[in-house]
Amino acid sequence: MKTQKGLFFYLIITLSLGTYACTAQMYKSYGRITPADEATRAFASHQVNSDYRYYISGSNLHPNAVIGLDRRYRLDPKTLWREVEMTPAKMMEIVHYMNAMAATQRDFPKGFEMQDDSGRSIGVWYSLPRARTFLRMQGDGTVRIDTPDLNTYDKRTGSLIMDSER
Repeated sequence: MKTQKGLFFYLIITLSLGTYACTAQMYKSYGRITPADEATRAFASHQVNSDYRYYISGSNLHPNAVIGLDRRYRLDPKTLWREVEMTPAKMMEIVHYMNAMAATQRDFPKGFEMQDDSGRSIGVWYSLPRARTFLRMQGDGTVRIDTPDLNTYDKRTGSLIMDSER
């Protein structure tokens, strides 16, 4: 009986290590989108970085998200982002309308830093914290960043919103 338990234990360990090795390899080209106060301040003060190309997702009036991607990288054309010629005035308009829309949900957009799979900064992101996506580096210098859900402003969380209010 002891031999069967020992064999079972080694089988579980072997399967666990094999699964870890496979998933680690599978996710190695993924970057990160992490909260960054500096990015929040840059968007709030309408600072446009000339080293970035800017893109929006969702409505032109109040986008779900705005990204600034370093010009050394290309955004995967299969995604739904739309490039915007960004100026401080355009940034002010976008941020104003995003903040106004988010305030109806008792929330506010935040800035994030986008990093490649090696941890190097490749741009900035601005959205509600609940607007989720992933960032994947492709071998040819293209970055795949899927747009967040188009109904980002419609998603209500927490117990303050009753089902009858939806």
